Amino acid sequence: MSAAWKHCEVRLEGRVLRVRCDLVNSGKQRWTAPDGWAVGYHLFDDPTGTLVIDGPRTPLDAAPGESRAVAFEIQLPPEPGTYNVSISVMREHVAWFYEQGWEFLLIDIEVADDGAARLDGWRVATNALVRRKRALRSFGRAFTLPLQSIWRNRSLIRTMVRRDVLSRYSGSFAGAFWAVLNPLMLMLTYFFVFGLVLKSRIGDDPSPAGFALYFLAGMLPWLAISEALGRAPFIMIEHRGFIKKLVFPVETLPVNLVVSGLVTEFFGTILLALALLLIRGHLSASVLYLPLLVIPQVLLTSGICWFLAALGVFVRDLAQINGFLLTVWFFVTPICYSEKSLPAEAAVLLTKNPVYVLVHAYRAVLLESRAPDWQSVGWLMLASSAVFLLGHAWFYKLRKSFADLI
Repeated sequence: MSAAWKHCEVRLEGRVLRVRCDLVNSGKQRWTAPDGWAVGYHLFDDPTGTLVIDGPRTPLDAAPGESRAVAFEIQLPPEPGTYNVSISVMREHVAWFYEQGWEFLLIDIEVADDGAARLDGWRVATNALVRRKRALRSFGRAFTLPLQSIWRNRSLIRTMVRRDVLSRYSGSFAGAFWAVLNPLMLMLTYFFVFGLVLKSRIGDDPSPAGFALYFLAGMLPWLAISEALGRAPFIMIEHRGFIKKLVFPVETLPVNLVVSGLVTEFFGTILLALALLLIRGHLSASVLYLPLLVIPQVLLTSGICWFLAALGVFVRDLAQINGFLLTVWFFVTPICYSEKSLPAEAAVLLTKNPVYVLVHAYRAVLLESRAPDWQSVGWLMLASSAVFLLGHAWFYKLRKSFADLI
């Protein structure tokens, strides 16, 4: 290596990081300030690798073998989070040499919610060692980071979902009551077309009421899923102002859509419960299984929303394509028609459709007074967990480019 760090002192005073080291020119080339040689620092948001601060440079002048004392006072960001500081030799318009494999000083810092900073440690490192450590850490964090991010920002998600739901109907005569009217009118429209005009019926029940319950139970998961997926491709464009804020948790924006969709489903569930009480006179105890079905539904929807939100930044036509694909997905799922009306060969494909598994399970617990098919739900849980993790990894990988493209 062409630089060596000796006798380093690192201490934290409030939110000011003070660093002093002896920097040795261990190469064969002389460092001179007129040639652009200097030492500086980069401060990164550790979870995302986003550059937060490109610090000032200290000019260097040292012959091979000579040592120079360097010192920095680094003001840490007030926003809570984990950060790392890379102090390295650099040359203007040439390179930061820590990226070229030279030794550099790596310092880990954490800023708490109350603004208090903590020094987690420091070491002389190389980029190769850091990459290996990050690769091992990333593998483990791929399983924990999505849930940690959602839990850490739960208050923000709750606030933004409330604002999103209320802003849709602000200024309207009915106000937030549209949150009930919208799913009701959508369900009534489909019921009118398929139940009254096309006279679709389910099994041995020839009554329109039987079809209405069958249809409404199938629409519940679709309401939440389609609302979230329909808005996901342009959610980053819609909130482009937040993307410019380097430490804003942009990964929560697609999650907001998922929760907003659940709000719509909640009101739809209330409408169905009222319909069941009106038509059948009771609710089965099997409805208590419903929260268990929401878990794989949320995981699946979140994963796809993360995927679509990141891809939508690069492919602006995705919103139009996505609308067509959602329409196709709706009609290949037996929501407004009986699955028994399909040919036997279609049954194999139906079991691969995650929305069908959810629809079938919803109808089991709401209409048939029985537990869902736990084997199908178990496979759905595994698949949804994989989609959840892969969708977040995809979003996490591409998020660094968002600010440049939006």
